[in-house]
Amino acid sequence: MSVGSLIDSLDTDADVDNVTKAHEEGVQELRNWLDANPEINGCKTYESLSFFLRTCKFDLERTKKKLQVFYRMRAERSEWFDNCDPMLPEIQELLKLGVFLPVDGVDEHKRKVVIIRTAVHDPKRHTQNNVFKTSKMILDLLLKLEPDNCARGIVAIMDMEGVQLGHALQLNPKLIKRSVESWSAYPCQPKLLEFTNAPRHVNIFLNTFRVFMTAKIRSRVVVRRAGTTVVCKQLPRDLDGQGASYKELAMKWKKLLETHAEFYVEQGKYKSVLK
Repeated sequence: MSVGSLIDSLDTDADVDNVTKAHEEGVQELRNWLDANPEINGCKTYESLSFFLRTCKFDLERTKKKLQVFYRMRAERSEWFDNCDPMLPEIQELLKLGVFLPVDGVDEHKRKVVIIRTAVHDPKRHTQNNVFKTSKMILDLLLKLEPDNCARGIVAIMDMEGVQLGHALQLNPKLIKRSVESWSAYPCQPKLLEFTNAPRHVNIFLNTFRVFMTAKIRSRVVVRRAGTTVVCKQLPRDLDGQGASYKELAMKWKKLLETHAEFYVEQGKYKSVLK
């Protein structure tokens, strides 16, 4: 019986013990599998493997495939995952701007809410790859700091305030395809992709994204001219919530990345060996 099946039939403390044992055995099997497949070069800590197993609904074969895709992506996308030093000038600038902002707390369904400010950067000064790199660095740390919240899924609010033609021109079809593929490669899945403060012509732009999305992801896309459907007490004041402002969240996460510099050194060790 899978761990997922056991969870559905919990009645006694003995049942809980069985789930814990099955979970631990699953993590050990994944560790043994990684040992037998060194080219994947994945992290073998209990915390990491347990997170992948949980977000794959305790399906071992599905988890193995996710691990393969995730670590291959980290090898192939060196422009996002190499030299992830939060003190690099180009990263510092984007952290100050707040391109990717995890919100304090969770939504009404206990899912983690993040704000992606798609147009806060200057396309003449900041490359889109560095924007993605900074966002992935914050996401990686978020998964480490809040695994339980993230395991229930990510709700992403794409704030398009201030978007210009220059921002759209940065995103060629190849880069869009890579970005969309990265969403599926991560162990935590987007449960909602809500575009707000969207200009009238936004669907022309979003149609390119939709081409590369799975049907399930496409069904989770929402476009709004203003406001948000997300219910979360800690939404930033910039979105008419009661939580910390964009500026405050940007400073918080800038400091968090700076104090976790060693985390990125360690993370950089884990990526597949490409043939």
